[in-house]
Amino acid sequence: MRHRKIKSKLNRSATHRKSMLNNMAASLIKHERISTTVAKAKEVRKTVDYLVTLAKREDLHARRQALKIIPDKKIVKKLFDTYASRYTERPGGYTRIYRLGTRRGDAAPLAVIEMVGGEIKE
Repeated sequence: MRHRKIKSKLNRSATHRKSMLNNMAASLIKHERISTTVAKAKEVRKTVDYLVTLAKREDLHARRQALKIIPDKKIVKKLFDTYASRYTERPGGYTRIYRLGTRRGDAAPLAVIEMVGGEIKE
């Protein structure tokens, strides 16, 4: 029974799932937009929203907590410098998910997850 379970397993072990989601969160913060499956996008959204909320606190403990999740100091610096100032007035919902259709090989539903406010201006 899945009573009170909030995370999906994504057919991976716990350590693989954790490292995959942390790496995807780092890529999303670095590039502001990544393409993945819908299930992975929904899971990585939780991690990124938590990281941006940490960055909005702007203290040393929050920075060290973010470094536990993303061990790259350049990405954490970008998180605390750009995203903390971008989302100071926003209470939540820092990411947006667009559905793209299905993948040709296995018909998996694809999506693009991006940071709100970081859209490409043409």
